[in-house]
Amino acid sequence: MSDEKKVAEILLKSNAIILRPSNPFKFVSGILSPVYCDNRLLLSMPAERSAIAVYFVKKIRKENVEADVIAGVATASIPWAALVAEKLKKPMIYVRKEAKDHGRENLIEGKVSQGQKVLVIEDLISTGGSSLSAVAAARKEGAVVENCIAIFTYGMEAARKGFDSQNCKLNSLCNFSILVEIAAEKGYIKKEELRTALEWSRNPEEWAKKDNLQ
Repeated sequence: MSDEKKVAEILLKSNAIILRPSNPFKFVSGILSPVYCDNRLLLSMPAERSAIAVYFVKKIRKENVEADVIAGVATASIPWAALVAEKLKKPMIYVRKEAKDHGRENLIEGKVSQGQKVLVIEDLISTGGSSLSAVAAARKEGAVVENCIAIFTYGMEAARKGFDSQNCKLNSLCNFSILVEIAAEKGYIKKEELRTALEWSRNPEEWAKKDNLQ
């Protein structure tokens, strides 16, 4: 079994994935989804948390990603960045959603220097907006940011286009298509739920309008 499918099983067994077609979740972007991924639950599970950190390191090495500094995006991916940085014995920073309005008014916490290669670690990617804001913030400080790795990505076209436009490669430990494949195979979702999930993945922005769920 591939690492991607093993990660999918971890997410499913940990109940980090919730299916709610009749009462969809609302993303920050405003998009409604019948599927929600909450990887923060894994932080309370030592074995699963450790396994995900190992898969991060394996993915970094498989993709030959060079990094001088590991970056987390506030707030959900900060612990994952810390775990990866510790395993790789690398410095770590994290990027706030907006600069503080007091003290040093930092947007980036920690030290990053001109020319350093920064790897952005994320817990999950939907449209990719917050991740790309972190990429831009690190680049503004003179860092070289060419890669972002997430635990899970919904596979939205908006994210793909966004990362492509910023010349930043997006990788993930697991993606939507693999997850629903394993979910159906292992009996986590019914046929009608699988059908709903696949319909959503083809056009997330328009999916809710079909059944007047907005």
